[in-house]
Amino acid sequence: MTAVPQGRFVRLLILLLVLAAGACAWGWYAFTVQPLGFAASPVRYVVPKGASVRTVAAGLRAQGVDISTTRLWLWYKLRRYDGRLKAGTYGFAAPLTVDALLDKLVRGDVLLTEIRFIEGWTFRQMRDAIDAHPDLVHDTRGLAETALLGLIGADERRAEGLFFPDTYTFSPGASDIEIYRQAYRKQQQALRAAWEARDPSLPYGTPYEALVMASIVEKETGHAADREKVAAVFVNRLRRGMMLQSDPTTIYGMGDRFDGNLRKRDLQADGPYNTYTRAGLPPTPIALPGKASIDAALEPANVGSLYFVARGDGTSEFSEDLSSHNRAVSRYQRNGR
Repeated sequence: MTAVPQGRFVRLLILLLVLAAGACAWGWYAFTVQPLGFAASPVRYVVPKGASVRTVAAGLRAQGVDISTTRLWLWYKLRRYDGRLKAGTYGFAAPLTVDALLDKLVRGDVLLTEIRFIEGWTFRQMRDAIDAHPDLVHDTRGLAETALLGLIGADERRAEGLFFPDTYTFSPGASDIEIYRQAYRKQQQALRAAWEARDPSLPYGTPYEALVMASIVEKETGHAADREKVAAVFVNRLRRGMMLQSDPTTIYGMGDRFDGNLRKRDLQADGPYNTYTRAGLPPTPIALPGKASIDAALEPANVGSLYFVARGDGTSEFSEDLSSHNRAVSRYQRNGR
């Protein structure tokens, strides 16, 4: 057997080392530097629970991402990511490397979207917004109100006012039940905190009654700086046994019959939400009150006002007696007549 000359062996070894180094350099470049090709960007892709890296690669290729199944699997193994892919909806946009793609999948950097509920919305408006959102799974669509409340663990039988108006983020494909559950819990937390810090002399028997008042304050307040004074007017009226005489409660009770104009006959038509004909609080909230209105209902201004009238600029004029109130009405709503 002919021995390989030592010089030739060294040259062969060097060549092999150079080739190995080149392969490593190319691999490193291909996985961490070279961007993947996209037929269109961005791409939204849902990783199912238990999906393999090969399944993910095939799914991305079907959506126009130029990625080799073997290439993704190899880097997945080299990075020791076995079993660490997280399910969810992802957004991938160019430029994106193989390494960055896998990093997103392992970190669970899922795509997030949001839904917003506005202070003063009714539950009906909130539910319409949820039912219309394209990124939610609509598990509660068509459910009776009581059934929906049961799903989220609420004891109440009416949904009005029970949800905290805020912006909620979620991953596309989330159930609408989770949005209701989050908003309900957040409202309960806000109400509980304000209730525990309240003045015990306030004319509420339960936190729910305070929530009803907060919803009235939400609908009656035109200027944030007036909120505590608005609350004080209704609290003072409750303490004296006076009618609340709130237009928004009466309008709420009219439902679809309200055409934008509140007439004298509407104020005289008795009903559970007509606070011109019935004393005390209405039976339920009339809207979604925010934290500021909850706080105002449970910590109203220390004033003796019993009346207020809109000035026309969003603010209100407050009065402690009827004659002063009538003068304010004449000034701001009757052009001085």
